[in-house]
Amino acid sequence: RSRKIQIRNIPPHLQWEVLDGLLAQYGTVENVEQVNTDTETAVVNVTYATKEEAKVAIEKLSGHQFENYSFKISYIPDEEVSSPPPPQRSRRGGHSSRERGSSPGGSSQPKQLDFPLRMLVPTQFVGAIIGKEGLTIKNLTKQTQSKVDIHRKENAGAAEKPITIHATPEGCSEACRMILDIMQKEADETKSAEEIPLKILAHNSLVGRLIGKEGRNLKKIEQDTGTKITISPLQDLTIYNPERTITVKGSTEACSNAEVEIMKKLREAYENDVVAVNQQANLIPGLNLSSLGIFSTGLSMLPSTPGARGAAAAAPYHPFALPEQEVVKFIPAQSVGAIIGKKGQHIKQLARFAGASIKIAPAEGPEASERMVIITGPPEAQFKAQGRIFGKLKEENFFNPKEEVKLEAHIKVPSFAAGRVIGKGGKTVNELQNLTSAEVIVPRDQTPDENEEVIVKIIGHFFASQV
Repeated sequence: RSRKIQIRNIPPHLQWEVLDGLLAQYGTVENVEQVNTDTETAVVNVTYATKEEAKVAIEKLSGHQFENYSFKISYIPDEEVSSPPPPQRSRRGGHSSRERGSSPGGSSQPKQLDFPLRMLVPTQFVGAIIGKEGLTIKNLTKQTQSKVDIHRKENAGAAEKPITIHATPEGCSEACRMILDIMQKEADETKSAEEIPLKILAHNSLVGRLIGKEGRNLKKIEQDTGTKITISPLQDLTIYNPERTITVKGSTEACSNAEVEIMKKLREAYENDVVAVNQQANLIPGLNLSSLGIFSTGLSMLPSTPGARGAAAAAPYHPFALPEQEVVKFIPAQSVGAIIGKKGQHIKQLARFAGASIKIAPAEGPEASERMVIITGPPEAQFKAQGRIFGKLKEENFFNPKEEVKLEAHIKVPSFAAGRVIGKGGKTVNELQNLTSAEVIVPRDQTPDENEEVIVKIIGHFFASQV
């Protein structure tokens, strides 16, 4: 017996929070990872806190029916639990490829994060990219000092296949340019297409920052490179695919130049999230970030870095070791139904998954555009609950595809300490805003409440407000 089980035959359209709610019924889930699979259904590995919990989960979940799908469950031996994960098990929608480490082209920069370039290519060009006896791909990897994985077995019969390229940013760009050249040459020879678009895959959590406020970043890249860029709709996201497709149309040269700029923005967003995650791990002792499953479109949305993992290993999380706190979030009034769910199911699952109390306050009036959500629990529980609320609002389209989800949060601080948050001449609050990209407002003329506390307002996207 072990603490780790594998669940197969999960319907691809099943929402993550439904699965989380189900798994949480049988014990404390430490980690959930989606596994590389060539089947039409999803496969996940689940690690419970104890062997007893894993045993109960296997007994209860075996044969569990979701629509016409029946779960298949087995134990994963303990030695696999303790061994490090394989270095590359990437798949469309999988993120185990996003691990810290140096690639062949980046060994001189050991601190650089490995952020692979993910591309989609038409299936008919895969043979040309590989070349006779694999010579073309060997030559490409040698020239660009990259590791290139062509996921040929994925999505059997699909018109397109994903390619993952691990290298330095320059190596990724050079490999991308060579692949575009190979495809264009093949298309010219077979007269099968006029101009091959570049398609880049990016996790949904990074796309908002690529687009920028009112689409400014994308417009600038389009203008600077002479390309036309479109992004696949949020509705295409499923449990099986938390990635959006960024399609770039233009000449090979123009597409290559656009790739450099797009990846620069995505890499920057990713690195900011890694920093935020590590800061969060340091703020909350024992916070196991890789198991949080923040956004409902992908369990491993959070990068699993040695920093976060190390923090989790250093001090196991004890729910009672940290005080219960209260944070207030303001959500669009029309989104309340989606957060509560049918017969209150969604908010119950959310509270159970996070281990926090979640209450939605009554509307302040018939014209109120926002509703107050009161989240009470230790820091880790709040982090999980807030992350899921941000993810749900994005998924349900309460923010348009070109917007980052920004919410207002209120936290209470003792009135005597409000001045410390502001700092001399506003120095501290300005530093906070610069460091986190969140807006921090400390009202100066606020009357303290009965507990001698005042409200500090924080406005920003999920990681900004958390940090």
